[in-house]
Formats: sequence, structure tokens, C-alpha cells
Amino acid sequence: MSKIGVLGAGTWGMALARMLSNSGNEVMVWSALPQEVRQYDEQRRHPNLPGMIIPDEIRFTDSIAEVCSEKDLLLFAVPSVYVRTTAEAAKPYIPAGQIIVDVAKGIEQNTLFTMTEIIEDVIGSGFHLVALSGPTHAEEVAKDLPTTIVSAGKDPRTARTVQDIFMNTCMRVYTNPDIKGVELCGAMKNIIALAAGISSGLGYGDNAKAAIITRGMAEITRLGLAMGCQEQTFSGLAGIGDLIVTATSMHSRNNRCGMLIGQGVPVREAVGKVGMVVEGINALPAAMELSGAYEVELPISEAVNRVVREGYDPLRMFNELMERDKKAESYR
Repeated sequence: MSKIGVLGAGTWGMALARMLSNSGNEVMVWSALPQEVRQYDEQRRHPNLPGMIIPDEIRFTDSIAEVCSEKDLLLFAVPSVYVRTTAEAAKPYIPAGQIIVDVAKGIEQNTLFTMTEIIEDVIGSGFHLVALSGPTHAEEVAKDLPTTIVSAGKDPRTARTVQDIFMNTCMRVYTNPDIKGVELCGAMKNIIALAAGISSGLGYGDNAKAAIITRGMAEITRLGLAMGCQEQTFSGLAGIGDLIVTATSMHSRNNRCGMLIGQGVPVREAVGKVGMVVEGINALPAAMELSGAYEVELPISEAVNRVVREGYDPLRMFNELMERDKKAESYR
């Protein structure tokens, strides 16, 4: 049994907290919102995970000192835009040598840091950092449906420790040393999922969606190789696996938001209708900076950026993508 502190009470954090508790671990969940702590503690339900019952064994707190105290593992499960502030709040209470697992997906604007790089930037070295990423909808994990995920870290021993803690009859965990590649995939696939949703919203079919997924993965791979990531990461669970599930499922916030945008709903209103954080929109500024910094062409991501952040017409965007100069198929 491991003692686990979960920072964040959103859908992914709570689905994992339930799974870890049911596996026999001692789990405490932190939320910055006292009313949220009271609600979950009393009702044992999550509004965005209908049908899921929160185990009585899970404890809740709004004290970040308490959730960080004497834990074998800390799980960062807050939205990407809150990873830095959460790390800053937790820093005084995190002991040296702590295993820290991040499940948020994104890239910080300006610094261009991945989520684990943000955490390390805030709390310093001397900690064991792992990114946990892959094709994993919280809605399915909350129902114990078969799921696979990747434990990525520079230290193989820590990655295997996380593998041991999270693996059970419903969750199969693989390890990968390419933590930057895994985190890059987790951030960039949300942008491509927005494009897939926009395509569906415009009334386009499976052919278009398959093209977006395939060529979207090509541009993510192109960027990753330029950044020194390992090629095999992009053909694995954290790469094409996560992109497929995010770009095709109605559980996907990014896919749903893109679909609404394609149907003509203004971006801000579309995000409001989804009702949760749409990480692909948050990732766009950093993706555009990375494209320039590494001189890598990202046509689909750039097109989504024009629609979402510049108000460009989605139909015109797709027409221009189809009319780009002829070329050989390649991700180089």
C-alpha cells in the first residue's frame, strides 16, 4: 500500500484517485476550493463523472500542507495553467526525494516548459519526476474499462515504481524514458483534436478526420525530432494512441469544442458549452512559439491557431489546407 496525495479534484484527478483507492492505496485529494471539498466529502459524487461513487476511504482536504505531508507519491492533476501556482504553493511542504507524478498536459507559454519542467523549475532538483500520459479518458477509467498509459521519466527505477503503483486489472502501464517526447505529444495532440472537431462541425466525414490525425501526427513528430525526442514515442501510446482517442471521442473536450467552432459557435461560447478546461486552446501560443524556435512547419496547428485566436473562418481554413503546395508524404 502506498500513501498518495492528489493535487486537484477534477475529472482526471478524481478518476485516478478512485482507481488508486480501490487498488488498496491510502489516498488524500486536495482542492483549493473549500466548498468543493465539502461537496465531494459529503455526497461522494463528481458532477462530471455520472455514476462514479467516490470510495469512503478517500479523504479530502483544502490544506496543501496536509496533502503533501508524509506521502509516497504526489500526483499533480490540476489544469496545465495552474501547475506553476500549485507547485509554488506546495513547494514548502514537499520533502526532498519525493516522487511527483504529473498528469496535466500542456506547454507553458514564454518558457516553453513541459509540465514536469515547470514543477522542477519551481521546486528545484532532488525530486523524482514522472509524466503519466496516454489514451485515457477519465470517464472510462471511472468505470474500470480497460485502459493503457505510459509512465515516462528519466530515472527508470522511478518510472517502474509508478508503473507498479498504477497498474491493476483495468490499467496497464508501460514505461518510457523519453519524458519530453511523451509530454510534447500530450500537449500537441489536443490542438490536432480541435482540428478534427472543427472538421466534423463543418460536416466533413471520416476521410477528413483520418487525414487530420495522420498528418497531425506527422507534424507533432517533426517537431519532436527537432527537439531531440525519440522517434518511437510518437508511434506509441502517448503519441498516436492518445491522438486517436482525443480526436475521435465525444468524451474529448477538445474534439467537442472544435465541433462547436466548426458549426459556427464563437470560441468563448464553445468553451463555455464544453464546461471544462479545453487544453488545446491553452497550448496554442506555446506551439506557435515552438514552431518558430525550431523552424518546424506545423500547418494544421497553425491553421487552428488562426481560427481560435485570430477569428479566421474555419471553412476557409480547410480550403487553404487542401490547396497547399504539392509534396511527398513525409514527417521529416
